[in-house]
Amino acid sequence: MSTPERDLGTLLISMKPALDPREWVFCGVDHSFLTSAHRPLFVFHESEGTTIVIERGAAESLGLDYAFASRRITLRVHSDLEAVGFIAAVTSELAKHMIATNVVSAFYHDHIFVPVERAEEALHVLESLSAQRARNVL
Repeated sequence: MSTPERDLGTLLISMKPALDPREWVFCGVDHSFLTSAHRPLFVFHESEGTTIVIERGAAESLGLDYAFASRRITLRVHSDLEAVGFIAAVTSELAKHMIATNVVSAFYHDHIFVPVERAEEALHVLESLSAQRARNVL
């Protein structure tokens, strides 16, 4: 297991964004949905209801209403959960290009969901951000 990184410069240089080929959607579901055999990528409970992120095809086959058809970009650096400024730097750069984001930070990596039609552009923006930071260090 790698040691989680906190240094913002190292995080930006080492993020190695990877674009998931699948499309993901955000759905609001009843709590009973989670007892079924469906395997969402992500589950979050709020007072108003439960949100899941599930593959678009699965949502459609289940007849679920959904929002934000997206692709997931995983930042493959092992970021420390207490790192300061990493997600802000990444999402700020995407915002400069008017790319909407939904971010999930998990134990090992951060995952950025971006609109399907902007996914390749978002990946390029993040790769450029990482390369620019690396050039500034040298």
